Amino acid sequence: MDLRLSDSVAFVAGASSGLGRAIARQLLMEGCRVAICSRNRERINAAKDWLIDQTGCSSDHVAALTCDVTNEDDIAGALEETASRFGSVNLLVTNAGGPPTGQIDDITADAWRSALELNLMSTINLSRAALPHLRKATTAGEHASILMITSLSAKQPIPSLYLSNVARAGVQGFAKSLSEEVGAEGITVNTILPGYTKTDRLSHLSESLNERTGQPIEEIEAGWAANSALKRIGTEDEFAAASTFLLSPRAGFITGVALVVDGGAVKSLL
Repeated sequence: MDLRLSDSVAFVAGASSGLGRAIARQLLMEGCRVAICSRNRERINAAKDWLIDQTGCSSDHVAALTCDVTNEDDIAGALEETASRFGSVNLLVTNAGGPPTGQIDDITADAWRSALELNLMSTINLSRAALPHLRKATTAGEHASILMITSLSAKQPIPSLYLSNVARAGVQGFAKSLSEEVGAEGITVNTILPGYTKTDRLSHLSESLNERTGQPIEEIEAGWAANSALKRIGTEDEFAAASTFLLSPRAGFITGVALVVDGGAVKSLL
């Protein structure tokens, strides 16, 4: 299937590794020009090199930008640079690293504020900064879409992930509200909720649980796999494929949706 993404311009936050980088790779393979960002210059430059090596794309199809997604000025500057370099912005992927694990008595008020800044406010501010560019694209007859990466914890809270459970649920409320407001302008807004997917973040989570409980990492990961209908942990490429479809014109009549990509781990009917 041709997703009709060739020559679209995408901005992918948190793309130095993991799910963000996997989405950037898939978008490049579909013919997009892609700006990737991270707050670490060395890591985002390494990600650019990796993407060029993996996809065989021209170096001028990838822009590696330094941007702290908790800083509004950084966000605005990175999106302006993307539009200046590539001529427009059609696609926005909001993404940031997950907050620390912990039980209720472990988490300070400052930790709560930091988690909300990282996972909720960054999504809101990225969307606010991108909207003028996306509106310009739709006015010119081009496709425009926002995809927000959250977590299955927004539908089915995960023990010890208080910070993520709360912040991700907030993103869901924002996405649904925004989809209603900008739908008439031709901009789609969706969220995608990864389940247990083999990334560095998942490895850090299993190591944290191992340190806290003493349970072997292999048993922890086997337990996660057993909770899904498919009885395995997902891959970055599987998640990126679903994300790229939601961003594409082929999904142009899908908005306000929270798509769970979890192998059937969430058990709710809705």
